[in-house]
Amino acid sequence: MLKFAWTNTTGVVVSFDCFGTLVDVRAPSDPAGTVAAALSNRGMTVPADWSVAYGESHVDVPSGVEVSLTEHVVRALESRGVEPDREQCARAVTEAFAPDVRTRPGARAAIEAAARHGRVGICSNCSVPGLVERALECSGVDRSFDAVVTSVGCGWRKPDPRAFETVAGRLGAGVESLVHVGDDTDADGAVEVVGGTFVDVSDSPLPTIPARLAALEGGR
Repeated sequence: MLKFAWTNTTGVVVSFDCFGTLVDVRAPSDPAGTVAAALSNRGMTVPADWSVAYGESHVDVPSGVEVSLTEHVVRALESRGVEPDREQCARAVTEAFAPDVRTRPGARAAIEAAARHGRVGICSNCSVPGLVERALECSGVDRSFDAVVTSVGCGWRKPDPRAFETVAGRLGAGVESLVHVGDDTDADGAVEVVGGTFVDVSDSPLPTIPARLAALEGGR
């Protein structure tokens, strides 16, 4: 496991998106069917029209708010007259989305470089509780991050500014000091709306991140 001390209190702090940036995870080709199988494995009743229920919206969600997939599954079952066991639903969701992880080239070196400049965190959209943490544990980039912020954990989904404000706060910095590395210009790129810096791995692949961070800090 990588572990670094924070040695620079005046430089940047860096957050990384998880999926599509540091790691790639093979998602279920049929999420509704995979969840249904996991529910059945736990002796729970699965409605005949489960695929329809799973695809429906069951929670009135304000803009920028994340809803746990477990809560979605519970509400979907309730909408079909099934009284769900919430704990078993949570376990079924965990089973259905067990991560099959591939670490992206350059990820480890990028994180090592970020840690030399300041605190390092994760800021990732994910509605499955614990999935980001499990994916990191299964990857080649696992380390003691200074903050792991997920949308399901903090309640805010990128591009909502509160997601970036949360990770910056947990890294002990203002959001204007945050450099966020990601792959989605709409979601991850929104860090610039609140004064942070976006590094797009499509333009700056992970192996180039060490030099990019050095240049960014040198310009501050």
